[in-house]
Amino acid sequence: MQNLNKFKLPENFRGRSSITVQLWWFIQATLFALSPQFLYGWRRFLLRRFGAKIGKNVIIRPTVKIQYPWKVKIGDYSWIGDDVNLYSLGEISIGKNTVISQKSYICTGSHDYLSDAFDIYAEPIHIGDKVWIATDVYVAPGVKIEDEVVVGARSSVFKNLEKGNVYVGSPAKFIKKRKA
Repeated sequence: MQNLNKFKLPENFRGRSSITVQLWWFIQATLFALSPQFLYGWRRFLLRRFGAKIGKNVIIRPTVKIQYPWKVKIGDYSWIGDDVNLYSLGEISIGKNTVISQKSYICTGSHDYLSDAFDIYAEPIHIGDKVWIATDVYVAPGVKIEDEVVVGARSSVFKNLEKGNVYVGSPAKFIKKRKA
């Protein structure tokens, strides 16, 4: 059973100083979140200033939450929808021409429930090119979603997904090829 007074955050877990983390959270809550919807370039600029690797013409809505932008890479022409959470305790890479639809949660971290200290861990998530993650999808730590995958609305992804397929459900299951 967990004993939370034994919990200790691993050294350099956040990847930047606590001052940088707090500054980003302040910028995200103000200059980022309060920017008009059409100011995509402004939000790309802010994210790049904090170390995110953001491609050309990426659309990021003002309601997107990003824990640590220096752990995020997004390819050219991708879209990140309203209320998406890129919970980047670990690295998140998103390919080109990929859509992460509204309310999806891309989660790179969790806790070891078997550990007495409830140890925290992070595992990278890779989402390929030309992927569509539909609304309200959960993607678990360590998952790789290959190119041209579609994940249906309200699905939960706990395992790697193979190229060119459509998956739905919780847990997400193969239903068909994307192209007939």
